[in-house]
Amino acid sequence: MEEARTRSPGRVAVAAPDPTAEAARRALEAFVAWLDRHGELSQDPHDVWATGLGTRAKSLYYAHRLLGTVAVSPFVFLDLVAPRARSLLRPPSRSPIADAHYALGLFALARTDGDASRVERGGHFLAELERSRSPMFEDPGWGYPFDWPSRFGVFRAGTPLVTTMPYCYEAFDAGYAALSDASYLETMEGVARLVAERIPVTKVGHDAEAAAYSPFDRRRVVNASAYRGFLLTAAGHRFEREDWLEAAGRNVAFVLHSQRKDGSWPYSLDEGDDFVDNFHTCLVLKNLAKIWALEGSPEVRAAVDRGYAYYLDHLLDGTGLPVPFAHSPRLTLHRRDLYDYAEGINLARLLRDEIPPAGGVLRALVHDLVERWALPDGHFTTRELVVGRQTLPYHRWAQSQAFHALAHLVNGGD
Repeated sequence: MEEARTRSPGRVAVAAPDPTAEAARRALEAFVAWLDRHGELSQDPHDVWATGLGTRAKSLYYAHRLLGTVAVSPFVFLDLVAPRARSLLRPPSRSPIADAHYALGLFALARTDGDASRVERGGHFLAELERSRSPMFEDPGWGYPFDWPSRFGVFRAGTPLVTTMPYCYEAFDAGYAALSDASYLETMEGVARLVAERIPVTKVGHDAEAAAYSPFDRRRVVNASAYRGFLLTAAGHRFEREDWLEAAGRNVAFVLHSQRKDGSWPYSLDEGDDFVDNFHTCLVLKNLAKIWALEGSPEVRAAVDRGYAYYLDHLLDGTGLPVPFAHSPRLTLHRRDLYDYAEGINLARLLRDEIPPAGGVLRALVHDLVERWALPDGHFTTRELVVGRQTLPYHRWAQSQAFHALAHLVNGGD
């Protein structure tokens, strides 16, 4: 790539390449080659729970912890000692959230190097998203390609999830910028309409509303509310919908209301879900940072400052690397997770010009990701366990998110 040059009186200065971006670029080249070889389908960490027996075992675990622990133990053991055996339980599949992240990353790389083939492939992932739309509603929505048992019931495959749809919205937005296809705007408006009209909200305090995950539950989830707040803010401005902006404001008010004095957020206000983990904290902060960039609210900015200070103090260890939980709510068998790296990079990239420590976090995470987590074939380690590593690649968790994070870093962070 041609070096950037700036003129000063009497000489030509050559700007040194950014070593963090250069390391990311090399990792991306290897990853794209791996993706070409591996293909767009993958196994998923949830495969072992998506079977009938797995769903019943996990549901029992949520209802009766002691009996449930006995029921889930064989599945946990299988996942630890023979993760590839999940292919015997469920075939590889597409994941809409992964397709959206791959599209976003490819469009970002195309803006960087002008490679038209990346735009074409990004369009291909958007076409796959169109094919995987949920059949449950006329407006476009996406969720998981498997049944998801949770503490509050089972979300059936294809149930639209507010934690997935914002990425699909952004992917079509990037596709519209690259390809000027008017149908993408129609899809974006439909996504926002579904999120505005079909995702239930619960009033919490004065003029604050908590969002659920899907059209079929009424949970009060902090990261879901942050996602809905961001999507309706972005769509409200684009489509000049004041009602969407007002709804977004009520979700944002809930997120701000839920922030604790120490700067952290619980996962949700529902009983038993008050833990604080790494990547959900990053997701809340990421959405608030994007809302602040659109609206400039000082209250949102103050929440981001407090939240990132908590992240620095409690979700990075003494070496500056991510830990899964501030305080683990249960026994965990992994030390570090690829998802924490991906979202930590995304967040640091958004904040590095606003919060000085974010630049150092960005350099540390990218360096460790490309030096220790990138495997010889190009994909990334999935988890570092208490003993050993898990290297089976899952597009949804979190190969696509890591690709997206590095691609936007290389692109300059737009």
